[in-house]
Formats: sequence, C-alpha cells, structure tokens
Amino acid sequence: MTTSTTHTTVDTSPAVLSHCDKDDALVKAIGATRSIWISDTHLGTRGAKAEELLTFLNQLDGLQNLYLVGDIIDGWRLRKRWYWPDSHEAVMARFRELGRNGTRIIYLPGNHDDYLRRYLERPGDTMDLIDDIIHETSDGRKFLVLHGDQFDVIVKYAKWLAHLGDKAYVFLLWFNRWFERGRRQIGASARWSLSAYLKGKVKGAVEYLSRYQNALRHIAADRGVDGIICGHIHRAEIRDLGGLLYCNDGDWVESCTALAERPDGTIELIDWRGLTASVKQPDQAAA
Repeated sequence: MTTSTTHTTVDTSPAVLSHCDKDDALVKAIGATRSIWISDTHLGTRGAKAEELLTFLNQLDGLQNLYLVGDIIDGWRLRKRWYWPDSHEAVMARFRELGRNGTRIIYLPGNHDDYLRRYLERPGDTMDLIDDIIHETSDGRKFLVLHGDQFDVIVKYAKWLAHLGDKAYVFLLWFNRWFERGRRQIGASARWSLSAYLKGKVKGAVEYLSRYQNALRHIAADRGVDGIICGHIHRAEIRDLGGLLYCNDGDWVESCTALAERPDGTIELIDWRGLTASVKQPDQAAA
C-alpha cells in the first residue's frame, strides 16, 4: 500500500514574481512618469537588490521609455561564479513584459556587461541594445545617455586633455572604444574602473569626480546636448555644471535610486527607499 503526501508550495517563478507587489499608494507616490533611467543593478551578484527593484518596476505601467543604463547584469562576477536566483530572472522578465506592453526598452551596456557591446545595433524583440543615445524630453531638451565607463580612461590618464579642448576628448573616447573591443576579443582581464576606485578609496575621490564631470562637459559640448544622463559611479545626483545638466541615476546595490522624466519634461531623482518609507509612515500612524 502506498500513501501520498500533498505539499503546499509557493510559486516563485519569474512569471509570477513579475506580477507581484502592485501598490496603488506607491504608484501615486511615484507620480506621472514619461521615462525612467536605472543602472548598476548588478544582477548576478548577492548584493543586487532585485526584490526592491522588482517592486519598483511593477509600479511603472504606461511608461514610454525605460533606459537600462549599464551594469544591469554583472558579467564579470557571473564568469567567476554563477549566481542567478529567481528574483533576478523575474527582473529580466519584467523588462521583457514592459517591452511587450509598449514601453521602449533601451539597454546601454556598461563595463560589467560589456560583453553585450559585441551585439550593438542588432534589433531585439523587446529591447534595443545601443552604446549611447540622445533622448529628447517633452520640453525639447536633449540629453546624451550612456553608462559612463567610457570616461574612465580620461579620468585616470588624461590631465593634459584639459589644455587641448573638446576634440581631444572625443578622439580619446574613439580610440578607447576600439582598444576595449580588442581586449574583449582576446579575453583580457577587467580594466581600471572609476566606480571601483571610488568605492575603495577616499583620498583623491573629489579630484577624480571633478575630472569625470569635466570630461562629461567636453563631450556634451561636442555633441551639442543640454545634459548627460549616466550611471557607473553609484552616486545619484542632479547638478548644473555650468549650463550642462548632469544627471546620475545611482544604483540598485546600495542606494536604490532612479531618474524619472515627468510629462512636462522635468527630470527628477527617485529615492526608492525614502519613497517607500514615506508611504508606510501614514499606515503605521493609522495603526
């Protein structure tokens, strides 16, 4: 005689997870949004805040544009040790779902997912893979969008560029793009990264950030844009740099931040943890 035991299980498949956590209070707190920029989620690492990111993404129905501004998948870490739980796959499933529902998804690779740069400009089913792009806000301003690791070579080596003008910056970026392509083809080890430097050192951080922002100003001048939107350095910020609007969307490892374009073209920083805390406070007070 055989007996059977019924086990109750919770379905944690990506398809189910991607539909969880819809919250009207959070949707209202986020507000009307035309475009969203996120970067440095580092999926594939234990530090990624995939559950928080998924909750955020599930409040974003009706978006026109979602920009994934690099280091979304941490290819460096995955090559060393595989780590890909259901929550990380659920985030990718949500990206694809938004794309199928009409949101334009633009993926701009960074240094940790630079293996994707070999597939640039190839058409995708639910997202476009592009190295950089110019976004035009609803009020007519133009922003260059890219991860920002492209400027690492300038930040580290090029003090003398400050005396040579915009074209020198443009040339060095062009040279570095081809140099890095060659390194990828021969499987060279990871290059120097400003992001990693800022995490590991305090001395010199202000000087390096100044160089980074100065490089952005030169490239913006050459491209004729009103601002730059980037990630890479895990420091969320919106700042006017002498007429150039510098916007950094932060990360989803430590700060859990994003940039949002409102219907009138205004760009604002979303502090997800601060926003969720403000939503919970009235509920706690009522209890």
